[in-house]
Amino acid sequence: MPKKDNMLAILWMLNSGVKITAKQIAEKLEINIRTVYRYIDALCASGVPIISDSGHNGGYSLLSNTIRAPLLFDMEEKKALLHAALFAKEAGSPMSEALDNAVSKLKMYSNQEQENTLSRHLAGFEVINRMGDPSIQPVLAELEQAVANEYSVEMEYRTSREEHPKSRVIDPYGMVYWNNRWYTVAFCHLRNEIRSFRADRILTIKRTPLTFKRSEAFSARECFLQNLLPDVAGEEGIISLRIEGTADALDDLCMHWFLGHYLKERTAGQAIFYLEAESIHRYVPNFLLPYGKSIRVIEPQSLKERLVATASELMEYYQL
Repeated sequence: MPKKDNMLAILWMLNSGVKITAKQIAEKLEINIRTVYRYIDALCASGVPIISDSGHNGGYSLLSNTIRAPLLFDMEEKKALLHAALFAKEAGSPMSEALDNAVSKLKMYSNQEQENTLSRHLAGFEVINRMGDPSIQPVLAELEQAVANEYSVEMEYRTSREEHPKSRVIDPYGMVYWNNRWYTVAFCHLRNEIRSFRADRILTIKRTPLTFKRSEAFSARECFLQNLLPDVAGEEGIISLRIEGTADALDDLCMHWFLGHYLKERTAGQAIFYLEAESIHRYVPNFLLPYGKSIRVIEPQSLKERLVATASELMEYYQL
């Protein structure tokens, strides 16, 4: 463990209010007792009021109230942090190694009873997520640094429609984790507009000397969702999609990542969505087919015809 972490650990031990000996500190941190003495001297030199008592019941302690509660975490806060770390790690956070270190420190600076409590609360708490390619970690780490320090990056990027990657320079404004994938919302110098890029499609990435200034009001989340699910209010070509079905099927459709955004009305046996005719005919058939007979499209008639055509195409394909 680095020197600064050891010194901080000693500070937390002393703040427990219980006298602790140099030998106990050395055993806890797995360091030489002479190193403990040097760290104690360094803390004293920096102004930390450490009290040293000699004799049979001697040891080190801090002057009362030297460190106040805001610097410490209570048990609920510790549990919340450990749960959050589990979510972030499962999502493939670029800070996974740092999260491991943070979790270790939280446990290290807890007494045995607290450690047992934390273990019980973590034992039955799991997060299941599709594991990504480990090669994406350096890309995420570079993007995180670029977002924080506002510098442009050059990348080789391959879209789903292109066989060969293109070189692009982007200004990463933010990072978004959505639907098991990482994205960066960035200004693209090639297209001269703000776009979203999938991190797993970035083949290479490197820092450039260019810098940018992101607006304080900019929200990567709002920009990403606006591109993914544009607001159709007041636009032409908006039609009604009316679906009947079982309660469970309709509940599922109303919470669907795409259809749920355009939900207009929900009754006991029916759901009504308002969206563009093009979207209805292009995307919705693939969303609805898995529901089989648990739903029925009432309108538009054109979607019924498209569902029949899509099902026929699939049947013909698998009969070959």
